[in-house]
Amino acid sequence: MIVELGHFALILALAVALVQVILPLWGAQTRNAALMAVAEPAAVIQFVLVLASFAALTYAFVVSDFSLRLVVLNSHTLKPMLYKVSGVWGNHEGSLLLWVLILALFGACAAWFGGNLPPTLRARVIAIQGMIGVAFLLFMLLTSNPFLRLEVPPLNGEDLNPLLQDPGLAFHPPFLYLGYVGLSMAFSFAVAALIEGRVDAAWARWVRPWTLAAWIFLTIGIGLGSWWAYYELGWGGFWFWDPVENASFMPWLLAAALLHSAIVVEKRESLKAWTILLAIMAFGFSLIGTFIVRSGVITSVHSFANDPERGVFILAILAFFTGGALVLFALRAGVLEAKGVFAMISRESALVANNLLLSVSAFVVFIGTIWPLVAELFFDRKLSVGEPFFNAAFSPFVVGLALLLPIGSMMPWKRGDLRRSLRLMLPAFVLAVAVGLLVWAMQTQKSTLGPIGVMLSIWVILGAAVDLWTRTGRDGLGVRLSRLTRLPRADWGKAVAHAGLGITIFAVSAMLSWKTEDIRVVDIGASYPLGRYEVTLANVEQVQGPNYFSTMATMEVRSNGALVATLTPEKRTYPVAAMPTTEAAIDYGLWRDIYLVIGDQQANGGWAVRSYIEPFANWLWAGILIMAFGGGLSLSDRRYRVAAGAARRAAAMAPAE
Repeated sequence: MIVELGHFALILALAVALVQVILPLWGAQTRNAALMAVAEPAAVIQFVLVLASFAALTYAFVVSDFSLRLVVLNSHTLKPMLYKVSGVWGNHEGSLLLWVLILALFGACAAWFGGNLPPTLRARVIAIQGMIGVAFLLFMLLTSNPFLRLEVPPLNGEDLNPLLQDPGLAFHPPFLYLGYVGLSMAFSFAVAALIEGRVDAAWARWVRPWTLAAWIFLTIGIGLGSWWAYYELGWGGFWFWDPVENASFMPWLLAAALLHSAIVVEKRESLKAWTILLAIMAFGFSLIGTFIVRSGVITSVHSFANDPERGVFILAILAFFTGGALVLFALRAGVLEAKGVFAMISRESALVANNLLLSVSAFVVFIGTIWPLVAELFFDRKLSVGEPFFNAAFSPFVVGLALLLPIGSMMPWKRGDLRRSLRLMLPAFVLAVAVGLLVWAMQTQKSTLGPIGVMLSIWVILGAAVDLWTRTGRDGLGVRLSRLTRLPRADWGKAVAHAGLGITIFAVSAMLSWKTEDIRVVDIGASYPLGRYEVTLANVEQVQGPNYFSTMATMEVRSNGALVATLTPEKRTYPVAAMPTTEAAIDYGLWRDIYLVIGDQQANGGWAVRSYIEPFANWLWAGILIMAFGGGLSLSDRRYRVAAGAARRAAAMAPAE
């Protein structure tokens, strides 16, 4: 009965979404306040209905209702409760329902917190959110219904994909979807502004918090996915340029560009057309990511589905929304005329360069991701575009962005003095170069990537610190420190996020440059060197888990004879899913991780063992979290609310045309 109620709630949500689209758009066009007022309650009701549907599906997974096809395919009675719940979104249909739930949530948030928007803009934004909801609800109900029943329920299920039975994957998709779907708000604001024919500083200030929230969630989601790949896949890395990894990375890059571009619109009323285009493309790339994950056109360990029919439906959604928005953009180009002018040397120019670097880098990643498909379709050639291409193609953009960031942050608006900014940053530059040269001199037979990464990270981090310090005036130390604590949260948030980027650049370059790798066959009781450590394979035994069988090794790591860690890497087999997984054992440390993987037993009785020393691995996760925290600081700045309120009062006091 509960399952049927969930299905019925989904159908009702589609009907409400249609009302949410038609009446508010009609009301905004005819200036009918009563029709526009339908938008808010319709958005809230749609969210409540989708939430009820999601709760019904969750209930079916928790109680192991094997009369439901989706539960049979993705659950099992012996599965731990955490993975029963995460199994709701660990599949195509359930993850799509989560997508629609988050989409409805953002529409409801626009209704709850959009009171400071002009009535017509608010109605149109909520209506466009409803339009996206209609498309995905139709997609779900017509091709991906999560509530299909089985005529003869089995006694047990087929279990969830073992790779997804992990805490990192339990939380990674919700955060990633909050980012993906959050960009729909920027899209809705962009299309609504094009319909209204008005893009100004107030619009930019309204759209920035939504984009920033999406960027924060995307950052956390990508970080969780990278952490999962690091310890779960057992490949000894944190990023593999997998198509699905790229599918989340491209919207992140465009969202970062959109954030910086919206600042220029807000401060100088310039780059209007570029900002609108970025808002359209950021959500468009989110839809492209959805297509990659669910269509089966590109193979990936992350893919949810392999169904061309569903892929065609998603392509139709992508063509309708992105194509339609681009057509509207072309028709409305005249209303996007920039008002502010600025010199070549200015903060605006630095932000334009920042935008170009981020956008072109996203395009390069896109080309590398889809090129194997293009080569197969048009040239009948099977190609593989892997890590060497992406590292070589993407790294120059990171270097350019890191070099530009500190200087651009300190530039004045409209007209800047490059010599003054360089003079302020000279000590930071000298220190960064000196430390980079020191690292280069200390390392032996290593690439230059490590020293360059050290130099760039120090440059970015010190640049963020100098930028904050220059905002405190020229008084005494005590007065400046007092002013430092009273700086707006947005200023602190920008500095913290930039510092997090610097830490991330350092960690990535360190892990790529100074990693120690060892692959060999080891007999039980034998030892082998790993950097400055000695590793002993003490034992290998068979262990039974709640829903898997495991080959577990006991490995001792010593340094100068002293025991550092006892690690137990595993190779698990899930009998229901008939699928093996690798569980790496990691000794986490501030300066390095010791990373051990057990493989198969060899013909001579020894065991295949892979061992790594991952330098500064935890600095990578710290840098990602610091970036997200910086975004959160900026989002909490009360100036967003105060200025928006002022804009609303100004609009209310303006004479009617």
